[in-house]
Amino acid sequence: MSKVYFTSMRTNVGESLLTKMERLINKAGIGKIDFNRKYTAIKVHFGEPGNLAFLRPNFAKTLSDTVKALGGMPFLTDCNTLYVGRRNQGLNHLDAANENGYFPLSTGCQNIIADGIRGTDDVEVPVAGGQYCKTAHIGRAIMDADIVLSLNHFKGHEAAGFGGALKNIGMGSGSRAGKMIMHNDGKPLLNKDDCIGCKICLRFCAHDAIKITNGKASIDQDKCAGCGRCIGACSKDAISHSWSSSGRALCCKIVEYTKAVLDGRPNFHINVVNQVSPYCDCHDENDAAIIPDIGIFAGFDPVALDKACIDAVNAAPPLLSSILGERQRTHQDEAGNADHMIDVHPAADWREQISHAEKIGLGSGKYELVTVK
Repeated sequence: MSKVYFTSMRTNVGESLLTKMERLINKAGIGKIDFNRKYTAIKVHFGEPGNLAFLRPNFAKTLSDTVKALGGMPFLTDCNTLYVGRRNQGLNHLDAANENGYFPLSTGCQNIIADGIRGTDDVEVPVAGGQYCKTAHIGRAIMDADIVLSLNHFKGHEAAGFGGALKNIGMGSGSRAGKMIMHNDGKPLLNKDDCIGCKICLRFCAHDAIKITNGKASIDQDKCAGCGRCIGACSKDAISHSWSSSGRALCCKIVEYTKAVLDGRPNFHINVVNQVSPYCDCHDENDAAIIPDIGIFAGFDPVALDKACIDAVNAAPPLLSSILGERQRTHQDEAGNADHMIDVHPAADWREQISHAEKIGLGSGKYELVTVK
């Protein structure tokens, strides 16, 4: 059973949340890693400009300073996106990071886009025990690192159920080729009865897979890359992820890519559970948080970490002004408690990430929660 360390968002006069975060990660044992003159990749999500739910760079500064104090050489990193947006090639990606406050003066270390300017600078890495992927295409700079840390904004996700450490590392470390491999089995479905032909989905399709005919959208499954951006873009919920083996395959591939990144290298992970938006930070907007802010979780096992965050989210009261508040909220988890994650995204089962990660030996969904004041 893995230990997951937790601290709440509560602070006392004279002590900041960043001080609590530093104490948390030290209690969780980050100092057990030998950082001495080691290249340390801090996998983050810089946030799509326009989205305000992404993690503030102050969290990255605290982690970067901790690594440097331990003798390491940290850098912040992410790979380019598959979909249309401000982070789909290296130079735009760096501009977006800077716009959102991620630059060396604010974080204390450099930004490196791991798969280069065009998203093609990658390394093919074996996936030990992989059932869907025997190899993974990972951004070269991430594989060049001696140590991998992840700093994650925990949130919902329209295709994977949730986004935490597993998704930030697995999907986020995949190059353009890697993201295509992970996405190509998960294709969205369109309900023409609900479609009003507003054309918003066209703006978010990078592959010319969506057409409007006679006032209704249609999706060319051969052209579709399965990135899921159209799902979140549709205000009428006319587009949904297909609930089939392909949906499970997407989650399983994410987990196998995570294992490819972490195998054989020291790693440590931090999830910040605040502004828990229903959709990914890849959107250039963010819907209202579905629950109150909870706190910060840290540990060496990304599977236990994500499961602890899911349990904490499901135990929290829903914010009635959010999309969760609008739903019927009838789903339950295995313990009979409310399952907010599935209430928000009924077609995406978060359990797939956890169960497959356990199956391939990445970590354990069972954990001991240690509270740090």
